[in-house]
Amino acid sequence: MIFYDFEVFKYDWMVVLIDVINEKTTSIVNDKDALEEFYNAHKEDIFIGYNSRNYDQWIFKGILCGFNPKEINDFIIVKGQKGGQFSQLFYKIPLINFDIMPPFMGLKQLEGYMGSDIRETSVPFDIDRKLTQGEIEDTIKYCIHDVEQTVEVFCRMREEFDSVMGLIKAFELPLTDVGKTKAQLSAKILNCTKKKHDDEWDLIIPDTLRLGKYKNVLDWYLNPVNHNYSKELSIDVAGVPHSFRWGGLHGAIPKYSGEGVYLNVDVASYYPALMIEYGFGSRNMANPDKYREIRDLRIKYKHDKNPMQAPLKIVLNSTYGAMKDKYNALYDPRQANNVCVGGQLLLLDLIEKLEGHCELIQSNTDGLIIKIPDTDDAFNTIDDICFEWEQRTRMQLEFDTYARIYQKDVNNYIIVDDEGNFKSKGAYVKKPKPLDNDLPILKTAVLEYFIHGVPVEDTINGCNEFIQFQKIVKVSGKYSHALYNPTVTTRKIRDENGKLKTIKVFEGGHIQTNRTFRVFAYNQKTGSLYKVKNAKKNPEKFADTPEWASIYNQSVEGVPVPLWLDKQWYIDKAIGRLRDFGVKL
Repeated sequence: MIFYDFEVFKYDWMVVLIDVINEKTTSIVNDKDALEEFYNAHKEDIFIGYNSRNYDQWIFKGILCGFNPKEINDFIIVKGQKGGQFSQLFYKIPLINFDIMPPFMGLKQLEGYMGSDIRETSVPFDIDRKLTQGEIEDTIKYCIHDVEQTVEVFCRMREEFDSVMGLIKAFELPLTDVGKTKAQLSAKILNCTKKKHDDEWDLIIPDTLRLGKYKNVLDWYLNPVNHNYSKELSIDVAGVPHSFRWGGLHGAIPKYSGEGVYLNVDVASYYPALMIEYGFGSRNMANPDKYREIRDLRIKYKHDKNPMQAPLKIVLNSTYGAMKDKYNALYDPRQANNVCVGGQLLLLDLIEKLEGHCELIQSNTDGLIIKIPDTDDAFNTIDDICFEWEQRTRMQLEFDTYARIYQKDVNNYIIVDDEGNFKSKGAYVKKPKPLDNDLPILKTAVLEYFIHGVPVEDTINGCNEFIQFQKIVKVSGKYSHALYNPTVTTRKIRDENGKLKTIKVFEGGHIQTNRTFRVFAYNQKTGSLYKVKNAKKNPEKFADTPEWASIYNQSVEGVPVPLWLDKQWYIDKAIGRLRDFGVKL
């Protein structure tokens, strides 16, 4: 495995390549021959990068082809084109490339989450001259750091690589396919041929649907006036506000908490089952039965505890999303709509039959949470209703029992059983992870309160790990730069109608060259961090950052909490999150 990263300037380029097996680091600067020699020695190896699918592999191939890498860089970055469109010659150079980048996540962001040093090179990429030797050395130093961090990210996300390799092994695909996305691999495994479809809104409703009270929802989907992805239907179902959209069903009692007998009722592998039982799979598949065969084989492997069930699950779960991707060979929007709408209506069918026998707490795309009376008769009634629905619809339900629930909305909740096991959804209540270490102390404090009843101030005051209090923010491409500690005053002016209004005026401050920051609450009045779009618009404060903030972009691994950290800010934020769930404190 060769981990690599290219840096491209107007008159210079460089690449760092780390051979992790032989523990060898190679840096090449403006030397096509050296790069070609390295490529020839390692062309059978797997090259692993961060965003290399969209960027680095095309710079690599372009240099080997004799192109100016700056022209390729601008074709991708400035013009927003796909690298492979720059030249057909690129496809004549084999490169086994694997991209470890998760969607919409920059490497510096992940480095920040892991607690690493996220200071960036001071050499601007738009510099209009040859780099000095010192600038080259500085850039190489930071490039080496980023490649080492890519190795670290890979180790923490190894299951992504293993899952793709599992697909390649299971379906005897060539190793070069390691560079494809899971959706692209699924299309290839299912032998799909891209076809043109012009019947996106010709819905097919499952013939097993039996709606009565809520038939108006079915009518809404069938009405051509509503055949627009921006449309939605908002109604009450079983006393709970619901939203029916072309992307899914959502309904929940807002700011709800309670104790009792709660059933989490999920439809097992809902979308794959709908595709199989109702013929809603992509019409681009050469043999639709192959999808069913993969599903049946996966069930067998899962029962036998065979690890090969994992890659089969990827194919099953990637197919629906790919049917909405116009660049994928599985693309078939009508069938995707059939799956989504049919799934919502059948779930609504189940809610309609359950209504009056339980209390609906929330419904989501593939399941429900209901509260039932703590009696055998009540459970048997629910069981009979669900069994009838399963037999009729050919779907299978799975049940889990919980004793407590705290619910902010349909996308933010936690349910806990009598043993302290829990299921949660949403940023406020998910377990902190090394690659998502964003205000982790708040997540821990909220979870400890919900699961064990620990006051949030006890959790926060008892923590001495600096990294637990970090907030990672990034200046996106929509903004010019970040600004720290400007002077903010208010001024009254008259608008075009002559009425007085109060505006904020920003003056001074320190312009930041970095675009990713690690922010902490400061216990003295220092300043805030803002993002600046342009000179005509006021700077905007980063969300979830304190009024008085400190930037600390050095490594925080193993660093204890400093005396200047304002823990009260985190306590107040945690209490605010509990109140968002309806907790009265």
